[in-house]
Amino acid sequence: MAPPSPTASVEDLENEGDRLRARKEYLDAIDYYREAIKKVDSAALHNKTGIALLQLSRYPEARKEFERALKLDKQYADAHNNLGATYYQMRRYGAAAREYQKAVKLNAAKASFHSNLGYAQLALKDMDKATKEFDLAMQIDPHVFDPQPSGGISIKLASSGDRASLNYVIAKMYGQRGDVENCRLYLSKANEDGYPHVKDALRDSEFAELRKDPEFVNFVRSLKPPPVPENVNN
Repeated sequence: MAPPSPTASVEDLENEGDRLRARKEYLDAIDYYREAIKKVDSAALHNKTGIALLQLSRYPEARKEFERALKLDKQYADAHNNLGATYYQMRRYGAAAREYQKAVKLNAAKASFHSNLGYAQLALKDMDKATKEFDLAMQIDPHVFDPQPSGGISIKLASSGDRASLNYVIAKMYGQRGDVENCRLYLSKANEDGYPHVKDALRDSEFAELRKDPEFVNFVRSLKPPPVPENVNN
């Protein structure tokens, strides 16, 4: 990749950085964003640089870029969200939750802010708060948990390592809505992923309406944890 031209306009440098980032050529994208920043110290450019660094797992550098963006614009909701995503990847879940809360306060209509906050609450073992945030996210955007293109200005976390817990939370949301088909689907997914308390559906309040159906009760009782693979000795 040719290095960025020092005579290129800020707009051209940013556009090329965006194109490279969308193609997952993050190192080259960073070069273009940083050349643009030499010309204009922009919160948006620091935010995009931080996203590229986050994709490369260069967390301390990414954090500094988001902090620079917020120093320039304290009301930049996407930068708060992305700083939260950086803390989350660093396993600093309390700090992540605080940044996500700031993002939600600034823009409560963005589904990914709520879903990210839900992931942080899951990591903090607060299932009730996680459920609330995931429910809000799904109300805003039913496809919030679908994969996201890599060219945006706001990080949406992929499914966390605790996918089993997430599936159980989603099952609870569908249970509250009386959607038995999707509720059973996500209970099955939670069970397959090894969630150890899937039979709590027999007593959790979110499933109360569905438990009036004996078929649902029998379905839950039939769930068994997946078999543990046997060790293979060479």
